[in-house]
Amino acid sequence: MIRTIITVAFVVIFLICSIPIWLILLILGLFNKPAKDKIAYNIVAWAFGVVAFLAGVKYEVKGLENIPKDKAVLFIGNHQSFFDVVLGYHLCPAVTGFLSKKTFEKVPLLNVWMYMNYCLFLTRTDPRQDLKLIIKAQEYIKSGISMFVFPEGTRSKTGEMAEFHEASFKIATKTGCPIVPVAFTNTREVFETHLPRLKKTHVIVTFCPAIDTTALEGDNKKKPGVYVRGILEDQLKKDATLI
Repeated sequence: MIRTIITVAFVVIFLICSIPIWLILLILGLFNKPAKDKIAYNIVAWAFGVVAFLAGVKYEVKGLENIPKDKAVLFIGNHQSFFDVVLGYHLCPAVTGFLSKKTFEKVPLLNVWMYMNYCLFLTRTDPRQDLKLIIKAQEYIKSGISMFVFPEGTRSKTGEMAEFHEASFKIATKTGCPIVPVAFTNTREVFETHLPRLKKTHVIVTFCPAIDTTALEGDNKKKPGVYVRGILEDQLKKDATLI
């Protein structure tokens, strides 16, 4: 329980102490927006790295070389735990925006950082509003900002992947950007399987080879979510043998 208290305390202290940084970033953004975006992202990525360390997450990362260096991409991950976001944010290159639940928009201080880092808040109940956010994500991709989506829509309660919502894949198919599947293995063991304690856990995060969405054909083009889910399912099975 001590591990949990220390981790939560760090998050609270970071959010409060980072308030003055917002003003500095706001001023920097008036003169150099790309620099402001990168610094803002790296600050939060560092903080999430500390959270993972304090929580006892011993993560193994594979496939970072599969992330294209010269273009924005759509990261697609399976969703088992809050720590999928923590590790995804910590490991993805700047700048990467996340599509998140609407509920996180109401979290004080955290929501400021999320807005600053191009996060979009899906309602999951208002298709018209969510479509606008998908279009906004497409605009971010075109401007060079990568996006990260968990197309199951919510965290798995069992550890098994749910079906993927195909709508989120329009971010890639409508822009032609690559899709990079990201497999999170064993993240539920950090927190969700024994709430409210954090447990020292070995986790594997694998960035699978990028998928050229412009080259998809047949059923893979019609339903890219099914195709990507299959890739992640295979990778999760492989990585589970290494835990």
